[in-house]
Amino acid sequence: MTDLPEKGAGRPDPMAFGRALQAGLGLNLLVGDVERAARFSAEVLSARVVYLEQHFAVVTLLGATWQLHSDWSYRNHEMRGVVAGVEARGAGAEFRLYGLDPDAAEARARAAGAIVLSGAVDKPHGLREAHLVDPDGYVWVPSAALRET
Repeated sequence: MTDLPEKGAGRPDPMAFGRALQAGLGLNLLVGDVERAARFSAEVLSARVVYLEQHFAVVTLLGATWQLHSDWSYRNHEMRGVVAGVEARGAGAEFRLYGLDPDAAEARARAAGAIVLSGAVDKPHGLREAHLVDPDGYVWVPSAALRET
């Protein structure tokens, strides 16, 4: 089991954190349980949970940063109604993690009791990939380039 940081320890200054984000794609995932989502990220994806509290977490992996937000943290946000009553929040979305070993991630997912939508397989588009579903229904796709033969 992967250790998560102590809740609230090392809280980043919000203004400094926002200003320090690199240009590029950012993800904010609305989740039913922040700690559960953070644990999936750490245990199955081998991500680093940089910061964790009851309603918010910051996660990094492969140069990417994503944030986990509870419904409560979005209680006054425009997105609140988007997930109200939705069972599988990640419907239709795939988050591809290029450079993450799909076989190892699949094994960790199975050990954690997570849903393996499709096990690691070589695809005709030059990648070996697996499709893993987190507790909120988001699909994570660890992918590794196939070697030339």
